Amino acid sequence: MKTANLLVLPGDGIGQEIAASAISVIAWFNDHRHDSISVSEDAIGGAAYDLHGTPLAEATLAKALASDCVLLGAVGGPQYARLDYASRPEAGLLGIRAGMGLFANLRPVFCFDELVEASTLRPEVVRGIDLVFVRELSSGVYFGEPRGIETLPDGSRRGVNTHAYTTAEIRRVSRVAFELARQRNSRIVSLEKSNVMEAGLLWREEVQALRDADYTDVELSHMLADNAAMQLVKNPRQFDVILTDNLFGDILSDEAAMLTGSLGMLPSASLGAEKDGGGRAALYEPIHGSAPDIAGKDLANPLAMLLSLAMALRLSLGREQDAASLEGAIRSVLAAGHRTGDLPAAHGRQVGTRGMTELVIAALDSAG
Repeated sequence: MKTANLLVLPGDGIGQEIAASAISVIAWFNDHRHDSISVSEDAIGGAAYDLHGTPLAEATLAKALASDCVLLGAVGGPQYARLDYASRPEAGLLGIRAGMGLFANLRPVFCFDELVEASTLRPEVVRGIDLVFVRELSSGVYFGEPRGIETLPDGSRRGVNTHAYTTAEIRRVSRVAFELARQRNSRIVSLEKSNVMEAGLLWREEVQALRDADYTDVELSHMLADNAAMQLVKNPRQFDVILTDNLFGDILSDEAAMLTGSLGMLPSASLGAEKDGGGRAALYEPIHGSAPDIAGKDLANPLAMLLSLAMALRLSLGREQDAASLEGAIRSVLAAGHRTGDLPAAHGRQVGTRGMTELVIAALDSAG
């Protein structure tokens, strides 16, 4: 019997509730499978600030580095808005990504047939969407220096953020995208703003150079990020693998998520470099936020968190069959018409966080 070590960081807001859902599903797998998953919990974001005065304690980062992978809920809350940026919950998220060396964010965007009516676009536009964003995660404008707000001699103020990329940063995330494309349909669209940004021009040139040197079997095209925003709404099924930088990936993947009807349905994985002994540092999380307005009310949709767990089972723990079983259970619950409040009513019934979790576990039971 093998035991995997998984660190759960519930975070803030609905993160607490959806993390509890994931732990319940892990317990089901531990009861029904030979291999087991050992779960430990710790605090991040606002919860960590309240406990330790910092959004990411050094001991928590050490636990993350020692684990096989990390499952994170969400961070943030209005009560922390007056803190300086280094103390805000979001700094804990950026800190663990940097501390674990995570540089490639995979955000799959797919639409369950049962939810095509949840999208604001016509069903024939969204049905069959199956694409994935590969977003650079550890550089670009969110991390560039200099940054800050300064007072000018005339008393006015100026905010500065620096958007910068190096060859190495571009090529390492591009390799992840090219390798992923080989497992799918061998097609990549790379997004930037090379028409007005030197960093965007470097991005385009380096991605093309890597493709020409090592991935001639993969079809590569380039698109300006603003055009991609339009194309995602016009014809999302034209895309398969989308490679882009930190800022554009953050914005456009949220746009693409709403094609499916709800942010509460989509998972993500953040990956680091391959380790000498195999595997990668990895953190899995739903793409939605902490939703403090519904926290503690049993209203949150746990499915993005459970689909993030499925990604962890597949990519970090080598349990493809269990990942497929969990995804199948979710699909069967949706097919029966059960919905959380963020999704349009169907012929089943509306359920809360705990109710949806119980239905998924019951579907796992039925499937064995």
